[in-house]
Amino acid sequence: MIVKLNNVRLAFPEIWEATQFQGTGPFTYKAAFLFPPGSAEHKTLTAAIDEVMTEKFKTKAKAIIADTKDNSQKCCLYSGDSKTYDGYEGMMVLSSVRRQEDGMPLILGGGPDRKSPLSEKERGMIYGGCYVNASVDIWAQDNKFGKAARAQLRGIQFLRDGDSFGAGVPVSEDEFDSIEAPAEDDLA
Repeated sequence: MIVKLNNVRLAFPEIWEATQFQGTGPFTYKAAFLFPPGSAEHKTLTAAIDEVMTEKFKTKAKAIIADTKDNSQKCCLYSGDSKTYDGYEGMMVLSSVRRQEDGMPLILGGGPDRKSPLSEKERGMIYGGCYVNASVDIWAQDNKFGKAARAQLRGIQFLRDGDSFGAGVPVSEDEFDSIEAPAEDDLA
């Protein structure tokens, strides 16, 4: 079930190049999104998870949902209070992943309407702590790894700047002055 998230804070974006978890397993793109408990995003995601889990597990869904609820290993939606990461406290978190073989997620934010894909030069505008709109696909997992609720990352649209998590704000070429090329006499 496709869900659009509006005005959420981006955390741990691994969106430009697929990576492995601790150097093992499949290559994936990843992003987490933070938003307040009880917000429209929280309510929409909870309803979507309940719907896909009920559709997949029928009469057993209620027990499976209870087992996965607020467990970051079994459910893509959980309380940020369960982690000790910058910005997570008091927030809800949606963790999303996209397999490398599904291609890179759509990343928008260029142009006056912010609907153009970002150029290589513009990539720095997406960072942990900025605010984005996002598209995810909520689905129910039932395989050898267990029963769970997951979110596939579909796309991210830059919305606005926010306080960067941990490492400060991204560097910009505007922080540096132009340097005149040395005269030929100075090179000799």
